[in-house]
Amino acid sequence: MRIAVFGVGGVGGYFGGRLAQAGEDVVFIARGAHLRALQTSGLRVESVRGDFTIHPLHATDDPTQVGRVDVVLVAVKAMQVPEVAKAIRPLLGPTTCVVPLQNGVEAPEQLATVVGAPHVVGGVCGLNSFRVAPGHIRHSALEPFVQFGEWDNRPSSRLHHLRQAFVRAGVRADMPAEIHRARWMKFLFVTPCSGLGALTRAHIGIWRQVPETRRLSVQALEEVLAVAQARSIALPPDAVPMTMALVDQVPPEATTSLQRDMMMGRPSELDTQIGAVERLGHAGGVTTPLHACIYGSLLPLELRAQGQVQFAG
Repeated sequence: MRIAVFGVGGVGGYFGGRLAQAGEDVVFIARGAHLRALQTSGLRVESVRGDFTIHPLHATDDPTQVGRVDVVLVAVKAMQVPEVAKAIRPLLGPTTCVVPLQNGVEAPEQLATVVGAPHVVGGVCGLNSFRVAPGHIRHSALEPFVQFGEWDNRPSSRLHHLRQAFVRAGVRADMPAEIHRARWMKFLFVTPCSGLGALTRAHIGIWRQVPETRRLSVQALEEVLAVAQARSIALPPDAVPMTMALVDQVPPEATTSLQRDMMMGRPSELDTQIGAVERLGHAGGVTTPLHACIYGSLLPLELRAQGQVQFAG
């Protein structure tokens, strides 16, 4: 199977690396110092499931030089999806599937408007992984998994083959009966964790034990659940306690990518996670006061990271 990995950070680096390690034909699409490191020294992955290095490998910043592939794993940050969507076009054959793996729930529609809905499937992934340095990824916690499904939830041979590739790579891969429910369950989990983590700047093991902050996390879950229901996404009736149980299972030192980006002064997925809850809620007639408060509180830091405002502290 020929696979293009668009974005070689914590998600693309780990999953693409595992697929390449298993013998799949993987091309990594990156840029800058990260690309140069991949081309000269390969991809180094430190993982709680075993370290490995892929060298040599095929890495480029020019998708037009790659040719058609069977699968495109879109692993860029959510706010970068509209920018990279056009660059994906040269990779597409008649049955190529494009699998978005970033946080948020808006990427599939953004991709479909550019590459065409038949190419785009729903995707979900989970792991705690990040880029340490150019060419160097660290997977520090959580059992990695991927989930994907056709937009209409029908069985398909292309996703069956993709699942087999992940299984050969030692990655848990599933095709849930309802991919939209799976996407929103991930959104329900990660978005409140991201918002509260960025706001408190504390590891999850800290804020989930503070009663006042824990109550905020439950309120945040209830707001996301209400938005999902307004969009006719049938989440389980016990989705909130189920998600809180997952929160309690996360290693105490864990942080989210949004939180890490904001704490390091980098542009983050604030708009595509916290902002999306408020935006989608407004469109569905659902008020989300806590997410509005979190978004408004963090927005000055985000604007500073984007270079739109300047202030000290």
